[in-house]
Amino acid sequence: MTEKPQLPLQDLKVVEFTHMVMGPTTGVVLADLGADVTKIEPLGGDNTRRLKGSGAGYFPMYNRNKKSLCIDLKSDEGKAITLKLIAEADILIENFRPGAMDKLGFGPADMQALNPRLIYCSLKGFLKGPYQHRTALDEVTQMMGGLAYMTGLPDRPMRAGSSVVDIAGGMFGVIGVLAAVHERHLTGRGKHVTSSLYETTAFMVGQHMAQQAVSGEEPPPMSIRRSAWSVYDIFYCKDDERVFVGVVSDTLWKKFCEEFELIAFLNDESLDKNNDRVQQRERILPVVNELFRSLDKQTLMQRLDRAGVPFAPINKPADLFEDPHLNAGGLLDITLVDGSKTKLPALPLELSGVRPGLHHDLPQEGEDSKTTLRQLGLDDQQIEQLLEKQIIKSF
Repeated sequence: MTEKPQLPLQDLKVVEFTHMVMGPTTGVVLADLGADVTKIEPLGGDNTRRLKGSGAGYFPMYNRNKKSLCIDLKSDEGKAITLKLIAEADILIENFRPGAMDKLGFGPADMQALNPRLIYCSLKGFLKGPYQHRTALDEVTQMMGGLAYMTGLPDRPMRAGSSVVDIAGGMFGVIGVLAAVHERHLTGRGKHVTSSLYETTAFMVGQHMAQQAVSGEEPPPMSIRRSAWSVYDIFYCKDDERVFVGVVSDTLWKKFCEEFELIAFLNDESLDKNNDRVQQRERILPVVNELFRSLDKQTLMQRLDRAGVPFAPINKPADLFEDPHLNAGGLLDITLVDGSKTKLPALPLELSGVRPGLHHDLPQEGEDSKTTLRQLGLDDQQIEQLLEKQIIKSF
């Protein structure tokens, strides 16, 4: 971990009341881009820290570059400290169930009355409408938004293999926040920004809705999709290894045929245009399958790369730890809560060729409680009294 570099959002202060994935995603994007993000945790720490199974990676992935303040929000002193923090903040992020922040005394109307410049970002299940009172999850909206149907088999809907709606919804939250920051430059006032899981899912499957509107036919799941290209699938090579290959333009078709010496295809004018090739897939694919089966994976990928054809080995997430491209700057060295080290993906952005990196390792529970309170003007004696009264917790 090096000295904090100059980053575009370093003049912004963020107070984050979040758990799980969607809210922390919004916070980590802002934090990676330099915002000073203080994560508010209960005295026992964010429960996300203790999740097992598929949730075990949530906290380490989405909470780097943040400070941790563990505080009792239900106590008068804890609330007063938190209100002081919010009064000095630019942005507040929360992703609790509808009404929860109001009950704690930190609802959007009260906080914007306290701090008119505050941008209050809520990450919810639904935007305004008949469902807005519901509590949602990533998987809930994948099911009701058609994404699980499009991912699985016709009779077996299946959620995507990552928390894609939580993550995308969190990113839409960032977009809304940055739009509100820009507007604040003009008006001097903040906004209440809301992003949601359900509407994010609808946006993601909008391409399939548009497909139906254009074609007049209901799109089938991607597992039995009607490909728009003749060569666009997972293919077997030697030793039962697999590679995805997509020949997605007429120019690439020519290069593909030249590289693999498919002279008969190259000279056949009936295959020059993509839509004509799609109509002849039953003729093309057996030849391509036999060709690929004769090559080992590395040789096949080298030749596809040489031809400029899109391709991909079929990897597992575990394979990414050793991926040479990601290890050239796309993985950050993170210290987990048990003290062990790992590498996790950086923000997928370059700013003038530079990737946002790590300037604050994954925080322990309450690691920054004392520092945060000192910055608010409390002295060491006051802080020790708060610790003794169990208003705050410090690592």
